[in-house]
Amino acid sequence: MDQSPQPLDHVARIQAEWQRERPDVDVSPQGVIGRLHRLGALLTEQLCAVYRRYGLSEGEFDVLAALRRAGEPFERAPGELAAHTMVTTGAMTKRIDRLERGGLVTRRRAAGDGRGRVVALTAAGRELIDRAFAEHMRNERRLLDALTPDEAAAAETLLTAWLARVEQPEGRK
Repeated sequence: MDQSPQPLDHVARIQAEWQRERPDVDVSPQGVIGRLHRLGALLTEQLCAVYRRYGLSEGEFDVLAALRRAGEPFERAPGELAAHTMVTTGAMTKRIDRLERGGLVTRRRAAGDGRGRVVALTAAGRELIDRAFAEHMRNERRLLDALTPDEAAAAETLLTAWLARVEQPEGRK
């Protein structure tokens, strides 16, 4: 059995350099945070590859998905969309503009409130998000299959607990 040391990954190399240069600073948090950050970037790259196949950015996919999740008639107010996609209303306007130009959403005045607006999926938008979402889920399955079922379940449990402690509850932002 080979007992030779395993090569250091990117994060471990950075930690070793910091330990050499700043032995007075505890760099152990980088072991988790650095790897999560790298993993997040790699996962985002893999997820965005699917969105691009449908002519969408990550943000545009999020808007279409939020509208689709709303259920019939597949519409939400722009502020509600911003809350469901965690972006500012200014960024939301740009996304909606592009999706509207592409014929994937429409905007209209809200019923009963002439000042309010509603954004709705068009038939083309619904067809596109249904296809893109199905491929997105296949892609997420492919990525998650790098873990065993037990590892995936443990990761979900741990990340759920950690996120609940770090993330601000809705309504307290």
